[in-house]
Amino acid sequence: MMKVLGTVTLVTIATLLTGCISGREFVSVEEKFSKGQTVTGFHLVERGDTLFSIAWRYGIDFRELANANSIASPYVIYPGQKIDIRNIPKSQPSTKVAAVEKPSKPSPKKQSVSRPEPKISQIPPEKPADPAETDWKWPSNGRLIGYFSTKKPVNKGIDIDGSLGESVLAAAAGTVVYAGQGLRGYGNLVIVKHNETFLSAYAHTSRILVSEQEVVKAGQKIAEIGSTGTDKVKLHFEIRRNGKPVDPLRYLPERPGG
Repeated sequence: MMKVLGTVTLVTIATLLTGCISGREFVSVEEKFSKGQTVTGFHLVERGDTLFSIAWRYGIDFRELANANSIASPYVIYPGQKIDIRNIPKSQPSTKVAAVEKPSKPSPKKQSVSRPEPKISQIPPEKPADPAETDWKWPSNGRLIGYFSTKKPVNKGIDIDGSLGESVLAAAAGTVVYAGQGLRGYGNLVIVKHNETFLSAYAHTSRILVSEQEVVKAGQKIAEIGSTGTDKVKLHFEIRRNGKPVDPLRYLPERPGG
Protein backbone atom coordinates (compact mmCIF):
# COMPACT_ATOMS: atom_id res chain seq x y z
CA MET A 1 0.00 0.00 0.00
CA MET A 2 2.82 2.40 0.87
CA LYS A 3 4.46 1.70 -2.52
CA VAL A 4 1.23 2.49 -4.34
CA LEU A 5 0.75 5.73 -2.39
CA GLY A 6 4.36 6.74 -3.10
CA THR A 7 3.93 6.12 -6.83
CA VAL A 8 0.70 8.14 -6.96
CA THR A 9 2.35 11.01 -5.10
CA LEU A 10 5.30 11.10 -7.50
CA VAL A 11 3.02 11.07 -10.53
CA THR A 12 0.96 13.92 -9.07
CA ILE A 13 4.05 16.04 -8.36
CA ALA A 14 5.43 15.38 -11.84
CA THR A 15 2.12 16.41 -13.40
CA LEU A 16 2.01 19.64 -11.39
CA LEU A 17 5.61 20.49 -12.33
CA THR A 18 4.92 19.80 -15.99
CA GLY A 19 1.92 22.11 -15.85
CA CYS A 20 3.98 24.89 -14.28
CA ILE A 21 6.72 24.60 -16.91
CA SER A 22 4.36 24.45 -19.85
CA GLY A 23 2.51 27.46 -18.50
CA ARG A 24 5.65 29.59 -18.80
CA GLU A 25 6.98 30.96 -22.07
CA PHE A 26 10.07 29.03 -23.17
CA VAL A 27 13.18 31.19 -23.61
CA SER A 28 16.04 29.75 -25.63
CA VAL A 29 19.65 30.20 -24.54
CA GLU A 30 20.32 32.38 -27.59
CA GLU A 31 17.33 34.58 -26.87
CA LYS A 32 18.33 34.95 -23.23
CA PHE A 33 21.96 35.84 -23.80
CA SER A 34 22.04 37.40 -27.28
CA LYS A 35 22.15 41.14 -26.63
CA GLY A 36 18.94 42.75 -27.83
CA GLN A 37 18.09 40.05 -30.39
CA THR A 38 15.12 37.72 -30.04
CA VAL A 39 13.95 34.69 -31.97
CA THR A 40 10.76 36.50 -32.95
CA GLY A 41 12.37 38.64 -35.65
CA PHE A 42 12.43 41.79 -33.53
CA HIS A 43 15.34 43.67 -32.03
CA LEU A 44 14.61 44.92 -28.53
CA VAL A 45 16.23 48.33 -28.19
CA GLU A 46 18.65 48.60 -25.29
CA ARG A 47 20.26 51.62 -23.72
CA GLY A 48 22.98 52.93 -26.06
CA ASP A 49 21.46 51.47 -29.24
CA THR A 50 20.90 53.74 -32.23
CA LEU A 51 19.02 52.96 -35.42
CA PHE A 52 22.37 52.99 -37.20
CA SER A 53 24.00 50.48 -34.84
CA ILE A 54 21.01 48.14 -35.18
CA ALA A 55 21.11 48.41 -38.97
CA TRP A 56 24.87 47.77 -38.84
CA ARG A 57 24.40 44.66 -36.71
CA TYR A 58 21.99 43.06 -39.16
CA GLY A 59 23.60 44.34 -42.36
CA ILE A 60 20.55 46.44 -43.27
CA ASP A 61 20.34 49.86 -44.93
CA PHE A 62 19.35 52.25 -42.14
CA ARG A 63 16.77 53.92 -44.40
CA GLU A 64 15.05 50.63 -45.13
CA LEU A 65 15.05 49.75 -41.43
CA ALA A 66 13.55 53.15 -40.61
CA ASN A 67 10.90 52.83 -43.32
CA ALA A 68 9.92 49.33 -42.21
CA ASN A 69 9.34 50.63 -38.69
CA SER A 70 7.85 54.04 -39.58
CA ILE A 71 10.70 55.88 -37.88
CA ALA A 72 11.26 59.34 -39.30
CA SER A 73 14.53 61.30 -39.35
CA PRO A 74 16.38 61.99 -37.04
CA TYR A 75 15.64 58.32 -36.23
CA VAL A 76 15.08 58.58 -32.48
CA ILE A 77 14.47 55.23 -30.77
CA TYR A 78 13.90 54.29 -27.12
CA PRO A 79 14.99 51.48 -24.77
CA GLY A 80 12.36 48.74 -24.75
CA GLN A 81 11.13 49.59 -28.26
CA LYS A 82 10.75 46.65 -30.64
CA ILE A 83 12.38 47.10 -34.04
CA ASP A 84 11.04 44.79 -36.74
CA ILE A 85 13.94 43.27 -38.67
CA ARG A 86 11.85 40.72 -40.60
CA ASN A 87 10.27 42.70 -43.40
CA ILE A 88 13.31 44.44 -44.82
CA PRO A 89 13.51 44.24 -48.64
CA LYS A 90 16.28 41.89 -49.72
CA SER A 91 16.34 42.64 -53.44
CA GLN A 92 17.16 46.37 -53.29
CA PRO A 93 20.51 46.23 -51.48
CA SER A 94 21.91 43.59 -53.84
CA THR A 95 20.81 45.64 -56.84
CA LYS A 96 22.56 48.72 -55.48
CA VAL A 97 25.74 46.84 -54.70
CA ALA A 98 25.82 45.48 -58.25
CA ALA A 99 25.60 49.04 -59.56
CA VAL A 100 28.47 50.03 -57.30
CA GLU A 101 30.97 47.74 -58.91
CA LYS A 102 32.02 50.61 -61.16
CA PRO A 103 31.25 53.74 -59.13
CA SER A 104 33.88 55.88 -60.78
CA LYS A 105 34.44 54.08 -64.10
CA PRO A 106 33.46 55.27 -67.58
CA SER A 107 30.10 57.05 -67.50
CA PRO A 108 28.78 55.48 -70.75
CA LYS A 109 28.75 52.04 -69.14
CA LYS A 110 27.07 53.39 -66.06
CA GLN A 111 24.26 54.96 -68.01
CA SER A 112 23.66 51.93 -70.22
CA VAL A 113 23.45 49.62 -67.20
CA SER A 114 21.23 51.92 -65.20
CA ARG A 115 18.90 53.17 -67.95
CA PRO A 116 16.37 50.33 -67.88
CA GLU A 117 16.19 50.37 -64.08
CA PRO A 118 14.44 52.91 -61.85
CA LYS A 119 17.52 52.82 -59.61
CA ILE A 120 19.18 55.38 -61.92
CA SER A 121 17.57 58.11 -59.84
CA GLN A 122 19.56 56.93 -56.82
CA ILE A 123 22.97 56.81 -58.48
CA PRO A 124 23.53 60.27 -60.04
CA PRO A 125 23.36 62.20 -56.73
CA GLU A 126 26.10 59.94 -55.34
CA LYS A 127 28.56 60.28 -58.23
CA PRO A 128 29.66 63.80 -59.06
CA ALA A 129 29.91 65.68 -55.79
CA ASP A 130 30.24 62.89 -53.27
CA PRO A 131 33.22 63.65 -51.02
CA ALA A 132 32.76 60.35 -49.20
CA GLU A 133 33.30 58.49 -52.46
CA THR A 134 36.18 60.55 -53.83
CA ASP A 135 38.08 61.79 -50.79
CA TRP A 136 38.58 58.77 -48.53
CA LYS A 137 41.64 58.85 -46.31
CA TRP A 138 43.36 56.04 -44.44
CA PRO A 139 42.12 55.85 -40.83
CA SER A 140 45.60 54.96 -39.50
CA ASN A 141 49.16 54.51 -40.74
CA GLY A 142 49.75 50.89 -39.73
CA ARG A 143 50.33 47.98 -42.09
CA LEU A 144 47.50 45.81 -43.32
CA ILE A 145 47.17 42.55 -41.41
CA GLY A 146 43.67 41.50 -42.47
CA TYR A 147 41.81 41.81 -45.77
CA PHE A 148 38.15 42.04 -46.72
CA SER A 149 36.71 38.60 -47.46
CA THR A 150 33.25 37.20 -48.17
CA LYS A 151 34.56 33.64 -47.79
CA LYS A 152 35.31 31.89 -44.51
CA PRO A 153 36.78 33.26 -42.39
CA VAL A 154 34.56 36.22 -43.28
CA ASN A 155 36.03 39.68 -42.73
CA LYS A 156 33.64 42.59 -43.34
CA GLY A 157 36.45 45.12 -43.47
CA ILE A 158 40.21 45.38 -43.12
CA ASP A 159 42.50 45.12 -40.10
CA ILE A 160 45.33 47.57 -39.59
CA ASP A 161 48.23 46.95 -37.22
CA GLY A 162 49.07 49.59 -34.65
CA SER A 163 50.30 50.40 -31.17
CA LEU A 164 48.08 51.03 -28.17
CA GLY A 165 46.97 54.66 -28.12
CA GLU A 166 47.83 55.51 -31.73
CA SER A 167 45.45 57.86 -33.50
CA VAL A 168 42.35 56.66 -35.34
CA LEU A 169 41.29 59.21 -37.97
CA ALA A 170 37.94 59.79 -39.66
CA ALA A 171 38.28 58.39 -43.18
CA ALA A 172 35.97 61.08 -44.57
CA ALA A 173 33.88 63.97 -43.28
CA GLY A 174 30.57 63.07 -41.68
CA THR A 175 28.47 62.78 -38.55
CA VAL A 176 29.04 60.32 -35.71
CA VAL A 177 25.93 58.14 -35.48
CA TYR A 178 27.24 55.62 -32.95
CA ALA A 179 29.91 55.72 -30.27
CA GLY A 180 29.88 52.88 -27.78
CA GLN A 181 30.48 49.20 -27.13
CA GLY A 182 27.08 47.62 -27.66
CA LEU A 183 27.94 45.57 -30.76
CA ARG A 184 29.42 42.22 -29.84
CA GLY A 185 32.80 41.54 -31.45
CA TYR A 186 33.58 45.20 -32.19
CA GLY A 187 34.66 46.45 -28.77
CA ASN A 188 34.70 50.24 -28.52
CA LEU A 189 33.17 51.26 -31.84
CA VAL A 190 32.62 54.50 -33.74
CA ILE A 191 30.29 54.63 -36.76
CA VAL A 192 30.34 57.71 -38.99
CA LYS A 193 27.64 58.55 -41.53
CA HIS A 194 29.16 60.30 -44.53
CA ASN A 195 26.03 60.70 -46.62
CA GLU A 196 22.86 58.77 -47.44
CA THR A 197 24.91 56.00 -49.01
CA PHE A 198 28.12 55.51 -47.05
CA LEU A 199 28.92 54.67 -43.44
CA SER A 200 32.30 53.76 -41.98
CA ALA A 201 33.23 52.03 -38.72
CA TYR A 202 36.31 52.01 -36.46
CA ALA A 203 36.43 49.08 -34.03
CA HIS A 204 38.47 47.77 -31.06
CA THR A 205 39.52 51.28 -30.03
CA SER A 206 40.95 51.85 -26.57
CA ARG A 207 39.40 55.29 -26.27
CA ILE A 208 36.59 57.06 -28.12
CA LEU A 209 37.16 60.81 -28.47
CA VAL A 210 33.91 61.85 -30.16
CA SER A 211 30.25 61.71 -29.23
CA GLU A 212 27.11 60.85 -31.17
CA GLN A 213 25.79 63.60 -33.48
CA GLU A 214 29.21 65.26 -33.55
CA VAL A 215 30.27 66.46 -36.99
CA VAL A 216 33.81 65.38 -37.87
CA LYS A 217 36.23 66.35 -40.63
CA ALA A 218 38.23 63.98 -42.80
CA GLY A 219 41.48 63.16 -41.00
CA GLN A 220 40.19 64.26 -37.59
CA LYS A 221 41.28 62.12 -34.64
CA ILE A 222 38.18 60.32 -33.38
CA ALA A 223 39.62 57.51 -31.26
CA GLU A 224 42.76 55.64 -30.25
CA ILE A 225 43.82 52.16 -31.32
CA GLY A 226 43.24 49.39 -28.80
CA SER A 227 42.25 45.77 -28.33
CA THR A 228 38.72 45.96 -26.92
CA GLY A 229 36.61 43.05 -28.16
CA THR A 230 39.61 41.23 -29.63
CA ASP A 231 42.90 39.61 -28.62
CA LYS A 232 45.27 41.89 -30.55
CA VAL A 233 45.96 45.61 -30.66
CA LYS A 234 44.64 46.70 -34.06
CA LEU A 235 42.11 48.83 -35.87
CA HIS A 236 39.25 47.08 -37.64
CA PHE A 237 37.88 49.39 -40.34
CA GLU A 238 34.73 48.90 -42.41
CA ILE A 239 32.91 50.79 -45.15
CA ARG A 240 29.27 50.02 -45.85
CA ARG A 241 27.36 51.16 -48.90
CA ASN A 242 23.57 51.05 -48.56
CA GLY A 243 24.01 48.90 -45.47
CA LYS A 244 26.20 46.26 -47.14
CA PRO A 245 29.92 45.75 -46.41
CA VAL A 246 32.25 46.65 -49.31
CA ASP A 247 35.99 46.24 -49.65
CA PRO A 248 37.57 49.41 -48.19
CA LEU A 249 40.58 49.00 -50.47
CA ARG A 250 38.36 49.85 -53.44
CA TYR A 251 37.78 53.30 -51.96
CA LEU A 252 40.92 54.17 -49.99
CA PRO A 253 43.77 55.86 -51.90
CA GLU A 254 46.76 53.75 -52.83
CA ARG A 255 49.62 54.03 -50.40
CA PRO A 256 53.14 54.88 -51.62
CA GLY A 257 54.98 51.66 -52.27
CA GLY A 258 51.72 49.65 -52.30
